[in-house]
Amino acid sequence: MKASEKQVALWNSNYLKVWSANFTTFFSFMLLTPLLPLYLADTFHADKEMIGFVLSGYTLTTLLIRPFSGYLVDTFPRRTVLLVSFFLFAALFAGYLAAGSLVLFAIVRTLHGAPFGATTVANSTVAIDVLHPKRRAEGIGYYGLSNNIATAIGPTVALLIYGACHSYKVLFWIALVVAFIGYAINYTLHLEERPRVERKAPVSLDRFLLLKGWSLGLCMVGFAISYGVLSTYLAIYGKEELGITEGSGLFFLLLSLGLILSRLVGSRTLQRGLILQNAGVGVSIALCGYLLFALLHNPWGFYGAALIIGLGNGHLFPAFQTMFLNLATNAQRGTANSTFLVSWDIGIGLGIILGGSLSEHLGYNAAFWFAATANAAAVVTYFVHTKGHFLRNKLR
Repeated sequence: MKASEKQVALWNSNYLKVWSANFTTFFSFMLLTPLLPLYLADTFHADKEMIGFVLSGYTLTTLLIRPFSGYLVDTFPRRTVLLVSFFLFAALFAGYLAAGSLVLFAIVRTLHGAPFGATTVANSTVAIDVLHPKRRAEGIGYYGLSNNIATAIGPTVALLIYGACHSYKVLFWIALVVAFIGYAINYTLHLEERPRVERKAPVSLDRFLLLKGWSLGLCMVGFAISYGVLSTYLAIYGKEELGITEGSGLFFLLLSLGLILSRLVGSRTLQRGLILQNAGVGVSIALCGYLLFALLHNPWGFYGAALIIGLGNGHLFPAFQTMFLNLATNAQRGTANSTFLVSWDIGIGLGIILGGSLSEHLGYNAAFWFAATANAAAVVTYFVHTKGHFLRNKLR
């Protein structure tokens, strides 16, 4: 690294603020995630099918809002878009406290997906804005640590709190307070005013999706399908097939550990411009994890795959996000971010649906082999087509 690059600050005050606010977003969200199924069963006597229906609503609204979120943050003042979406995200936690019926809870949960999707797009776009161009790729990698750490400790903290007080309302209040702390942090942001983007055409698809990123998006869908299958059905698979009754927490802890370790290493290599190498290493390592999970039906395969997939995805995510951004103009950063996240959302949704159907009719083994196959297809697509497509179309 050149001496001039070393002097450029990575952890400037604005970057620290959006990093911390992103942590509160995912921590407050993940604080409730592991216990909501139990809450719905205990409070409203919902069966498994109804629980799945209620909790899946936010995924749909998150997916629907993200393309529009990219357009909004590229067109209007980003601080304003961020603060409005963050306030709505935080305020809707109060809805869980107020919901007195299953129907009202389902409405609140479904509505919550919209500001969550908008907040994650706006916050990550602002994070990119406040990074110096020479440290941007490295900063994207470190930014992802905020949600990785929150995802790792959120469910554990939730289980500890619930074990101590046996009150869901306490968790709802904590999530509400933590989310508003994130809002307060972002309220102190001081951003440079960007020139207004002039829109000539009244409506065009590239306002909402980065069309040049279609090949990258296709790969992301494949990677997300495999993760959607695994993350959704591993707990019940571990319990029914392996006799692991409380192993999902350790699985996600190991997954998060792998993500954190590889992001720490990968951020340095991204800083040196090795984006394609990072992506190639990441997709290859992750594929090994999915194959291990499908091949070994024992605790070694179960937990070993978690760490390996985490190591792979920790390289993959920041590299692919950087590639999306390198295909976009500065006025399309929000669109690039939203396209990256939409691709992941689509894959997760397909993985949940297809994985559930396969496990119901053909068994878990078929579902996990499908996950590995989808991942392998995405890896082949990356090496055969996507790398070349990126090199031909990148702007920086």
